[in-house]
Amino acid sequence: MSSISKEIRSGGRRMTFLGIVTILLGLAAMATPMLTGLSVVMIVGVFVIIAGIMRMVWAFGAGTFGRGLLAFAIGGLVLLCGLALVANPLLGSGILTTIIAICLIADGIAEVMGAFRVGSGPGRGWLLVGGVVSIILGVMIWRQYPLSGGWAIGILLGVRLLFAGIAMITGGSAVRRLADAAA
Repeated sequence: MSSISKEIRSGGRRMTFLGIVTILLGLAAMATPMLTGLSVVMIVGVFVIIAGIMRMVWAFGAGTFGRGLLAFAIGGLVLLCGLALVANPLLGSGILTTIIAICLIADGIAEVMGAFRVGSGPGRGWLLVGGVVSIILGVMIWRQYPLSGGWAIGILLGVRLLFAGIAMITGGSAVRRLADAAA
């Protein structure tokens, strides 16, 4: 087996291993959705705080006092939003859940409309099903608000990690098969 094939095979094994880890993280996120959701909100809050501070620092190089003052004020507002997320992650998860529900409903409507525009082309059925599922999920989250604020983010992240892990395992297996075929 050539050294290139060995490297490719090794990369495939790493991808498969990371896929397994990602699946386990997804399952853990779905097993503890409230903890996962609040953790995500806290992490987002920390990033928003950093963004607010960076924007305030950037304001000092804005050129004019008016632009600098406006940039500093916007940075301060961003900083306050980040502090609010960290100080009250339950409220933050409620806000993020509302945004997620609205996005799911809007995306689902767009997919259903797209499915009808495509006509009888290939993939129309999957587009229609995906749109309907997205709408149903968005409505379910919306109807269970504010209770859904705790679990929705964690479940959605867990499902996303689960599917990402499956894709990584599938990709890793395909890479290993290609390396074996090339050898």
